[in-house]
Amino acid sequence: MRNGVIGLATFVSVAAGAGDDYHLQPVPVGDSAQVFVGKTEGFARGNGGNIVNTGFIVGTDGVIVIDSGPSRAYGEQQRAAIEKQTALPIRQVFITHAHPDHFLGDQAYSGIAISALPKTIAAIRDHGEALSDNLYRLLGGWMLGTRLVPPDHAAQPGTVIVAGRKLRLIAAQGHTDADLMIFDEATRTLFAGDLVFFQRAPTTPNANIEQWLSTLDTIDQLDFQYLVPGHGPIVQDHAAIAQTRDYLRWLSTTLHNAATRGWDIQEVMQTPIPERFRSLSVLDQEFPRSVTHLYPDIELNVLPKQTAAKHE
Repeated sequence: MRNGVIGLATFVSVAAGAGDDYHLQPVPVGDSAQVFVGKTEGFARGNGGNIVNTGFIVGTDGVIVIDSGPSRAYGEQQRAAIEKQTALPIRQVFITHAHPDHFLGDQAYSGIAISALPKTIAAIRDHGEALSDNLYRLLGGWMLGTRLVPPDHAAQPGTVIVAGRKLRLIAAQGHTDADLMIFDEATRTLFAGDLVFFQRAPTTPNANIEQWLSTLDTIDQLDFQYLVPGHGPIVQDHAAIAQTRDYLRWLSTTLHNAATRGWDIQEVMQTPIPERFRSLSVLDQEFPRSVTHLYPDIELNVLPKQTAAKHE
């Protein structure tokens, strides 16, 4: 371990360059919790969508799965990899939020309770088919046979016992309007979903930056031993939280300042990136996407305030 980071080279599950074999290898985190660590990349046929961290916890009488991945093939291979580790049955799947790399493997868990926050379930039902179609276009054959299976149980925030394991289900928001975190009390492992990114630029298609920053402050107060971000290396300190916060603050300040200056969207796209962020994976893709996602609403919010100030 270096600077609180559990070495990425040790943890990365290398995705196949072609075909549908994700070569998933679970990595132990603490006692009985394990993680499949995806690449810090964008969706591409070369990685099959294996850009997400998913995981599982082995309880006393069963297994809990956290996120099912981007495709039917991923979910099936994830389940097969889990079953190689333990003969205990899978009792529960939790879906952290309504982005396709986290829930499109649900088919692999037919007959097993799949839980998510109510707003996540609604979002998957409303938008899941469109998200799936988009991944078919991006990933091609990796998506063969994938169909939408929304979660069928509403997760209730608080302390629960699942498969003999004490878990804390934490409802939050910011990355989306319904972000579920799973805290395993035994290993003090926090599965933070996409509320935390590390060494990869955050995605913002459904983000509320102000709420997200507030949630990061809450995460900072949790007594975790291991933090599993939605994307990027596992850490044993608060570095991933700090990096996510730093980037989001810079992004928000940059966009609000641009709106105050009256910049158009193309001018915003040319904003110089601070040196400390230039090593983030897929920054060249995610910053323009964030401008597109967030800047129109910021402009609409800033311009009326400027107009009102001129008339005071």
